[in-house]
Amino acid sequence: MLTILGFAMIATFLVLIMLKKMSPIAALVLIPALFCVGVGKGAKLGDYVIDGVTGLAPTAAMLMFAIVYFGVMIDIGLFDPVVRGILRFCKADPLRIVVGTAVLAAIVSLDGDGSTTFMITVSAMYPLYKRLKMSLVVMTGVAAMANGVMNTLPWGGPTARAATALKLDASDIFVPMIPALATGLLFVFVLSYVLGRRERSRLGVLTLDEVLVEESETVLVGAGAGSGPAAGAAAGAADDAPEDDGFQGLDPDRPTLRPRLYWFNALLTVVLLTAMIMEWLPIPVLFLLGAALALTVNFPHMPDQKARIAAHAENVLNVSGMVFAAAVFTGVLQGTGMVDHMATWLVDNIPAGMGPHMGLVTGVLSIPLTYFMSNDGFYFGVLPVLAEAGQAHGVSAAEIARASIVGQPLHMSSPLVPAVYVLVGMARVEFGDHTRFVVKWAVLTSLVVLGAGLLYGII
Repeated sequence: MLTILGFAMIATFLVLIMLKKMSPIAALVLIPALFCVGVGKGAKLGDYVIDGVTGLAPTAAMLMFAIVYFGVMIDIGLFDPVVRGILRFCKADPLRIVVGTAVLAAIVSLDGDGSTTFMITVSAMYPLYKRLKMSLVVMTGVAAMANGVMNTLPWGGPTARAATALKLDASDIFVPMIPALATGLLFVFVLSYVLGRRERSRLGVLTLDEVLVEESETVLVGAGAGSGPAAGAAAGAADDAPEDDGFQGLDPDRPTLRPRLYWFNALLTVVLLTAMIMEWLPIPVLFLLGAALALTVNFPHMPDQKARIAAHAENVLNVSGMVFAAAVFTGVLQGTGMVDHMATWLVDNIPAGMGPHMGLVTGVLSIPLTYFMSNDGFYFGVLPVLAEAGQAHGVSAAEIARASIVGQPLHMSSPLVPAVYVLVGMARVEFGDHTRFVVKWAVLTSLVVLGAGLLYGII
């Protein structure tokens, strides 16, 4: 019964948000609460929610201070040279812009953190998409898939979890998978080319002058822009984009620029990302310290600091609110035992004849399972069972571990991944619209990685 209810709860959530019958925050809170009461465990709802919030609180803190940190870096002009380079490459060609989105997301993903990847990518690309009236779900979808493939880096999370769960060395999982993952990333680039051609056919190719993007103008948006009057005043004059979509261009003479502190901020960012990769301190602590230091050095006067915090408050509230709402969903799924029953049911229903092909089975299962449950739940709860079943048929644990990471391109768009709310929030895209667009392409990307792994004899 819990198995059926678990699948029903997830399906209800997805249907309601994709049909826009409920907002994601409301659906993440109310649907699991109703199902929790329905299974007769309403009295324990509070415990489940507190457990979920406790587990996700560090993530929420990391996102809050990461948004403030990178928002300040955008305000002071750290990424302006990057954006100018992208503008020169992309010009006003939709095809180049979509491909540039994929390339930028893949490069920035090297830091191993999806939230920072999405903040930087959207901040750089959003103005071009808005000015050319391009589809914003193309931007969010391409960025999510590129980051999903790159999320398999040993310091990205899934590979480390698989290695820990099966007591393997992370390099034994990742290094042999490089050809398959490279094939998947190449597929994302090809897909972005196809989607870009579709956008080019729809919109045509314009010149930068025609879309009012001047060579000398730096256009950034998102975490640094804000939408309130205070944010607009601090950021500089708004451009001619419609006010109702929150789009603002930050001109190169905006008062928040700190050119004399450019190299200090660049060094601070490099040190912060290095510390994150080397795990010198917990990531929430690093971003807390980084945000405090960035505000203090770049805006030593208290009113200026308050103005910067106010400018980014909307994004902070939206994202942190979504994370805590997701904590209700995950708390009920895990607390009621729905996740365990769903995983056990799936494993038990694997045909006996598929035993020698457990690598393929694991790869296929990783696609839906890492979408419907957290990486922790899959890698620490389901993967050991799959590995044990595989070893009974002569399939090594390393093969099972490699197959388990192929579902990450889809996982990065899961409603249980906090970073995706940064992506859709900054891009002003409805989560349901993003889901409808990205799922089919992300599943196809995962299958390409799996197929390449099988073709190259890795899995």
